[in-house]
Amino acid sequence: MRGLDVRRYWKLALAVVCLVAADQLTKYWAYAILRVEGPVVLIPGVFEFSYLENRGAAFGMMQGKFWLLIPITVITVAVILYLYHRLPNTKRFWLLRTCCTLILAGALGNFVDRCFRGFVVDFLYFKFIDFPVFNVADCYVVIGCIAAACVLLFDKNLLDGKPKEEST
Repeated sequence: MRGLDVRRYWKLALAVVCLVAADQLTKYWAYAILRVEGPVVLIPGVFEFSYLENRGAAFGMMQGKFWLLIPITVITVAVILYLYHRLPNTKRFWLLRTCCTLILAGALGNFVDRCFRGFVVDFLYFKFIDFPVFNVADCYVVIGCIAAACVLLFDKNLLDGKPKEEST
């Protein structure tokens, strides 16, 4: 069993705290300004900031299932932390570790909202395609998942055990 690299986890913790803080600051702004003053149109007919209280999961699924979403989030966080721990601490796996960091920060950002507000603040709205309103934490999760899927699908040598030279 390999030794525990404490610096690795401090870096993860620092990155997650910074990302969650950025998410929470944007949600605070949306709650304080958009909830009171209404939408802010950035590109007419295309993109706007529009306040929404989401009491469900992504894209409004599972509305009102608060007590189901909390354990799902806890399990997700545990799985991501386990995967992060299992990834080798080499340059070859930096992108997968970054994906874990993004997914973890996104899950925790929305978890904070659910626990302290009882709902998730969403405010980013692509009006031209009527895409569901979302937030910065959702962006973290989606970007992290898509990037991880791309790495796992297209780097054939990554998980098959074949050695690859590490570049410095």
